[in-house]
Amino acid sequence: MAEKTVKAPMPGTFYRRPDPESDAYVEEGDSVSSGDTVGVIEVMKSFHEIKAEEDGTVAKILVEDEEAVSAGQDIVELE
Repeated sequence: MAEKTVKAPMPGTFYRRPDPESDAYVEEGDSVSSGDTVGVIEVMKSFHEIKAEEDGTVAKILVEDEEAVSAGQDIVELE
């Protein structure tokens, strides 16, 4: 089981990449540092970067690209 999670701070639509032609911000197995962007949430045409709050390795991505998320929902598991 993962030790840490990155949570959605607000409801909206989650995007794993900055635009359709770009690579995902993170993939499973990637190392992240505190402050690294793991995705963005769009709310009413406004985009908000979602950042890791701790260092770790991405164990599992819990939300699909363009999936609706709720505030407090787990997005990424870190170990």
